[in-house]
Amino acid sequence: MADDFIPQDSPLCRAYSDGNHTVNIDIYEDGEGGWLLEIVDEHNNSTVWEDTFDTDAEALQEALDALKEEGLGAFIGPAESSGSWEAP
Repeated sequence: MADDFIPQDSPLCRAYSDGNHTVNIDIYEDGEGGWLLEIVDEHNNSTVWEDTFDTDAEALQEALDALKEEGLGAFIGPAESSGSWEAP
């Protein structure tokens, strides 16, 4: 029986704060040699990149660039997950 793949978190995962808001930058293995990037807000809404990254450092840089360019508010969704929302 083959072992199920259990993704490993990157040591580069971190919290990112600006003002009164904080998001988590989650970077983890995809099981095929790449790295996945996800930003999770304080309400547990997530933004996931469709493309993978060659290294966890590249994924972190992409997250930091996106947060700087778009602002942290673009990654904060509604407190209740009953509807859809659009980033500003």
